[in-house]
Amino acid sequence: MINGKTTLIPHLGYPTESFKAPMIYNPWFAQQGIDAVVVPMGVKPDDFPGVFHSLFRLTNIRGALVTMPHKVATVDLVDELTPTARIAGACNAVLRREDGTLVGDQFDGAGFVRGIRRKGCRLEGARAIVSGCGGVGSAIAASLAAAGVAELALFDAREASSRALAGRLAEHYPALRVTTGSADPHGFDVVVNATPLGMSPGDPLPFDVSRIVPGAMVGEVVMKTEYTPLLEAAMARGCKVQVGTDMLFEMIPAYLEFFGYGTATPDALRAVAQIRY
Repeated sequence: MINGKTTLIPHLGYPTESFKAPMIYNPWFAQQGIDAVVVPMGVKPDDFPGVFHSLFRLTNIRGALVTMPHKVATVDLVDELTPTARIAGACNAVLRREDGTLVGDQFDGAGFVRGIRRKGCRLEGARAIVSGCGGVGSAIAASLAAAGVAELALFDAREASSRALAGRLAEHYPALRVTTGSADPHGFDVVVNATPLGMSPGDPLPFDVSRIVPGAMVGEVVMKTEYTPLLEAAMARGCKVQVGTDMLFEMIPAYLEFFGYGTATPDALRAVAQIRY
């Protein structure tokens, strides 16, 4: 029950229809007796800076979850970024400290990597391709680099985005082979869709699935449906897959620690989650 002592955590993005985090956090908070609630808030890009600053003038906000399309814009709205957020060029979590300053962090990449590793995917020396170099794609690319992949191909409809990410990766991982400009998944061990393709009926596939090597790990960030057309096509080809919500369950323990609410295991979170599609 929300009351006058409840701490608010806005979940900022647009559109909100595909949000799944509130259906995980809120049952967990209720079970643990934590007087906090995650509230979906739809904010269009032009309104985001003003809404963001206004929200953090409220006295009962602990922090915020940030999702598409605001992860990159949030970088310029906080007082401090963690190293992970700086490399990714985006953040998906904001904490208000006791002195009122805001710190931004990024957990998308860690959640994605932890998820595929839990499924037996070996990343050291692997070849990976990421389509979509916005907030979530940049974070996943940074975490794949940190996990020890040998080669990373980046593709984005805006070539400048993939080139900028390649430059940031080169600064921190000079031994990593990074290429840009092609979405051909042939020969890659890990194939990642970090674009919105799959959220709307009739979307084209982000990759030519016939070019994916059977046995590759294909990961998805879209959460509107559990198995997107990309994942269904990949499974039919004999690939291993990771659904979008797997990344979410893996990153929430890190979020809980960031906000000062202890921690949890992905299995414990799954046991109480009330996700609907």
